[in-house]
Amino acid sequence: VQLQASGGGLVQAGGSLRLSCAASGRTFSSGAMGWFRRAPGKEREFVATISRSGSTTYYADSVKGRFTISRDNAGNTVYLQMNSLKPEDTAVYYCAAANVGIATMIPRQYDYWGQGTLVTVSS
Repeated sequence: VQLQASGGGLVQAGGSLRLSCAASGRTFSSGAMGWFRRAPGKEREFVATISRSGSTTYYADSVKGRFTISRDNAGNTVYLQMNSLKPEDTAVYYCAAANVGIATMIPRQYDYWGQGTLVTVSS
């Protein structure tokens, strides 16, 4: 499975970005998908996850109400819409494909990881 994340960039605080993650190599709709991030000098952390059907989503408390995860199973793509961005959202964002169908925040349940896309939020 190959995951290609895109959409990162530099944005001012309060702005928006939409990240995309295109998947290839397996049946996209067979597993949950997730977004994680790693800020400079910090551990990787969970951001959002969506079940294989798209019916269930979970978010980290730090992004709840500002970020929205969605997926297009026909297009083999998962998205992360990020609004009201804050400087503390600055990080490399990674998409990942899980080996389970339910939405999950557990990193070890993700078998495949994209290369990451950098999001920088200026104050």
